[in-house]
Amino acid sequence: MTAKAQDTGAAGDDETRRDFLLLTTGVVGAAGAALSAWPFIDSMNPAADVLALSTTEVDLSPVEAGQSITVVWRGKPVFIRHRSEQEITAARAVDLSTLRDPVPDEDREIKPQWLVVVGICPHLGCIPLGQKPGQPRGEWGGWFCPCHGSQFDTSGRIRKGPSPTNLVVPPYQFTEDTSIRIG
Repeated sequence: MTAKAQDTGAAGDDETRRDFLLLTTGVVGAAGAALSAWPFIDSMNPAADVLALSTTEVDLSPVEAGQSITVVWRGKPVFIRHRSEQEITAARAVDLSTLRDPVPDEDREIKPQWLVVVGICPHLGCIPLGQKPGQPRGEWGGWFCPCHGSQFDTSGRIRKGPSPTNLVVPPYQFTEDTSIRIG
C-alpha cells in the first residue's frame, strides 16, 4: 500500500469514529434532558386527591320527597333535591319566554323527582340558601342568594336578581334507581 492509501484509510477511520462519538453524545444528551425534564412534566398531572374527587357516588334512598342534601364534587357544593309533585308541576308550568335563561325543566333532570345542580350562584360565586328547612328559598321555592338577591325556582333556573344564568347541572347518571354518580 502506498502512503496516500494509508492516510485515506486513517482519515476514514477518524471520520467514522467522530460520527460515532457525535451520535453517542447526542443520544446520551437527549436521554439526560428527558430524564431531567420528567419530574417537571409529571408534576403537571392531577394530584391523587383531585382524581379521587373527579366522581362522587351518592345514595339517594334516605332522601324523602321535599328534602334536599348537599354533597361535595370537585370541591364544589352540589344540591340534590327530591322534588315533590307540586315542585315538578310548578317547574314545568313556567312560560319559558319569561325566563332570562330559558331551559325547559325536562332538560335539567334525568328523573323528574331528582334535581341535581351545582350550588354556586353564577353571578359572583356565592352559595345560595334553601337547602335546609327554614332557610329562605325565594318567591319560587327554589334557592335564594343573599349576597345580591338572585332567586332560583325549583328547577334551578334564574327568576329574579342579577345572576345571568341558571344554576349549573353537573354531569351525572343514575347507577341504580336511588344511586347516582356525579362526574
